[in-house]
Amino acid sequence: MSDAAKILIEQALELPALERAVMAEQLLLSLNQPDPEIDAIWAVEAESRLTAYQIGEAEAVSFSDILRK
Repeated sequence: MSDAAKILIEQALELPALERAVMAEQLLLSLNQPDPEIDAIWAVEAESRLTAYQIGEAEAVSFSDILRK
């Protein structure tokens, strides 16, 4: 971790809890930026899986079965 990051963390830890929570939320949101290329890849995969299920090439598994495993 850089010295600048360490200093920011030390300063942030001195803030009131609500301000730290807002800051943490903003930092987390900055990590979750959508990637259109990845979204497109997942859309193709989802369509492929749905088609495989619809034509009987794939089976559905219940959530309770998954939890048991």
